[in-house]
Amino acid sequence: MADELRLGTRGSQLALWQASSVAARIAAAGGPACQIVVIKTSGDRLQNAPLSEVGGKRLFVKEIEDALLRREIDLAVHSSKDMPAVLPDGLVIAGVLPREDPRDAVVLPVRLKPDTTEDWTTPDAGTSDAPSVVSGFSRTVTTSVGSGFRRTLTSIDDLVAALGQSPSIGTGSVRRIAQLTRLFPGARFTPIRGNLDTRLRKLDDGAHDALVLAAAGLRRLGFENRISFALPPTACVPAPGQGIVAVEIREDDARVREFVSRLDDPAAGAALAAERALVEALGGGCQTPVGALATLVEDDMIELVAAVIALDGSRAVRERGLGPKSDAAALGARVGAALLAQGADEILAEAHSRQSPVVSINSPALTDD
Repeated sequence: MADELRLGTRGSQLALWQASSVAARIAAAGGPACQIVVIKTSGDRLQNAPLSEVGGKRLFVKEIEDALLRREIDLAVHSSKDMPAVLPDGLVIAGVLPREDPRDAVVLPVRLKPDTTEDWTTPDAGTSDAPSVVSGFSRTVTTSVGSGFRRTLTSIDDLVAALGQSPSIGTGSVRRIAQLTRLFPGARFTPIRGNLDTRLRKLDDGAHDALVLAAAGLRRLGFENRISFALPPTACVPAPGQGIVAVEIREDDARVREFVSRLDDPAAGAALAAERALVEALGGGCQTPVGALATLVEDDMIELVAAVIALDGSRAVRERGLGPKSDAAALGARVGAALLAQGADEILAEAHSRQSPVVSINSPALTDD
């Protein structure tokens, strides 16, 4: 079709889910059909190289953004936490989908498979008025451990008791490692890459005592029953943008902007603006132990909590701010400045100088996890 839109995406299972969701929403809102164009990124090809050595987070968007700038595609769909704080000239985020659960999730092996009940509900991917910024989580998880032993995971203390003081935890995210080290000082952290099925199989085969992944990816791909415990932001502040799907376009493309604007979720967009502004205020680094979560607390107000943590967990600075949804970027900049005043720049400088291959490989699912 002459008016068909070419939608660029990575080829992972989750990336294709995201692309299909955007395409379906555009069509449902009266827009044209989308042709999904799979683009292999450097991050997909360099599976074994530390991101700090081969270019950082933009590895997962660079080729897609280049194709957008060359007009080979009309729009690009990303997990927003893959995107650098500053976009290439000529590109903008034109819309975002409603936010999924932004928390980090602990996944236990199937031999510890939880029998779960919870009161958190996932927005319907096809419902435009679904809640977009999540607040007020609670979760109760009953886990069978070994034979005949049963415990309920309702708190961090329960999680620590279930895993012990020195578990093997599969994650390569410097942000997660820095925060989880404060909970599990004796833990061994190991990067684990590949698609979600592969990671879960390795876990169940005994490669790790637990994985820590983004709850959003697990839920979107139908693995919500594998979530053993969702870490509260007080224990592990999520990555900026976690759980938000972003649509990137050329800044001067008014036609595509019109179609994308029909699916945009304002609350999720405000949350993302605050979180991205905070990262930019901190220097915009890709491989940094920074957490940020903006939450809608009233119709027109958002709360932003953020943390910068030393890689070894020895030091952390935290800040909280409240501001109008209409001025979300200013809130992010203000909270970022407050973190810098507390010494966040020193923590980040030390983190950059100390990162090793073990802690510098964020999963390529910055979308897939």
